[in-house]
Amino acid sequence: MRDPRAVRHPGHPGADRPATATPRVVVIGGGIAGLSAAACLRDRTVDVVLLEREHHLGGRVGGWSTTLRDGSAVPMNRGFHAFFRQYYNLRGLLRRADPELTGLVALPEYPLLSADGRIDTFAGLPRSPPWNALGFVARSPTFRWRDVLRMNLREAATLADVRIPGGYGRLDEIDAAEYLRRIGFPEAARHLAFEVFSRSFFAPPTDLSAAELALMFHLYFLGSSEGLLFDVAADSFPAALWDPLRDHLDERGVRFRLGTAVESVSHEGPREFAVHLADGGSIGADAVVLATDLGSAQRIVRRSPALAHRDWRERVGSARTAPPFLVSRFWLDRPVAGHRHAFLGTSGFGPVDNISVLERYERSAARWAREHDGSVVEVHCYALPADATVDGLRAQTLEQLHRVYPETAAAQVVDERHELRSDCPLSPPGGFGLRPSISTPEPALVLAGDHVRVDLPVALMERAATSGMLAANRLLRSWGLRGHDVWSVPVRGRSPLLRAAARWA
Repeated sequence: MRDPRAVRHPGHPGADRPATATPRVVVIGGGIAGLSAAACLRDRTVDVVLLEREHHLGGRVGGWSTTLRDGSAVPMNRGFHAFFRQYYNLRGLLRRADPELTGLVALPEYPLLSADGRIDTFAGLPRSPPWNALGFVARSPTFRWRDVLRMNLREAATLADVRIPGGYGRLDEIDAAEYLRRIGFPEAARHLAFEVFSRSFFAPPTDLSAAELALMFHLYFLGSSEGLLFDVAADSFPAALWDPLRDHLDERGVRFRLGTAVESVSHEGPREFAVHLADGGSIGADAVVLATDLGSAQRIVRRSPALAHRDWRERVGSARTAPPFLVSRFWLDRPVAGHRHAFLGTSGFGPVDNISVLERYERSAARWAREHDGSVVEVHCYALPADATVDGLRAQTLEQLHRVYPETAAAQVVDERHELRSDCPLSPPGGFGLRPSISTPEPALVLAGDHVRVDLPVALMERAATSGMLAANRLLRSWGLRGHDVWSVPVRGRSPLLRAAARWA
């Protein structure tokens, strides 16, 4: 059941279908943002063509098949993703093809292990703020009552007085590490906050805006009764999520062209735009939704000199990506101990940020583990140096895995796969005002993705889904077609009393 304080942002009024000629929209990118935009546009009978460079959907939450040395055909992806319960718009997208969300399964807890043996967990807390925060402090070995008394309450009050987007003006110019230092978080608690929030954005705390950190506290903890527990995909991402959604949208008339890279966009031809493909072809469009990852959007804009004006193109090109991250997946010849968590966040274990035991929740991994009496273990390392390499990190990754789960030291690695990537957007101090917006100087060109500015309390996958809906709404409004409702957690601090105290402080 949705948080009773969740906010509905109503779609604009209009018709349900075009009165005259049906506009054609080319959606570039088949990730969450592109799929969200395509679904919303097609609901109003707009002609939608979705182009995706890869041969699979889902973008950074996509998946593919790989064959191990033992001949097993198994799924692979770019790593673990948490589907939080306050991701209302993403979950609404998935419900189109899976009304009961059977493709997701709940994890019972979210434990965080520090190198000195402390374990914090968010399971079993009261649901409603601020009682969830008080309950966490009451039992946390990391953040204790005496630490609260030493905090700078004037600075800490800003966490309870979050306002979106107004809060960015107050906090965006400082970094997350400085922000928590000013509040007076004890060092161990700062590490805890960084592991939960900052590094989830693939950034070291010195490279993350304090406003973004405050937004995350609000979204996941202080502003929502949905809490920090989450669901995960019950099988590979294609099987659990994207194949059913593609079938649903295909039946409704969305035309998919996978394995189709876009080179540029121009104003040539009989329609408003011509979308030029890497294979030399082109597609005419009345409107375009550019819903790729940041790097791909920058390349397309750079190769499209006729779009908008130079200042806008330079603004898109100036956005930064976060440091590299590594996902290492190991297929082991023996199981990990039965009491190990499906997901474990870590702090102080070298480059390792979390460890997942996939057979605990993913059906295909469970099948392989059963058949081989083994385990499928995934290790994530975030915010890596720019010159990081798989060869340079592999030994450290395994060493820390063995340190956290000692029984894995005796296991043989049947096979392994490593995904070293650097294509996630960065939210640096002072970056909010420079972030590309959904609207562009071209009325029929809109942007979508987790790198665009969305003036709602959303983040990560939910920002992508929300941006796709808002991009579709911009185009629908221009054609007199009805928009879609968008949902979010409250756009300001949840408690009037705490907000008043924050303003007084």
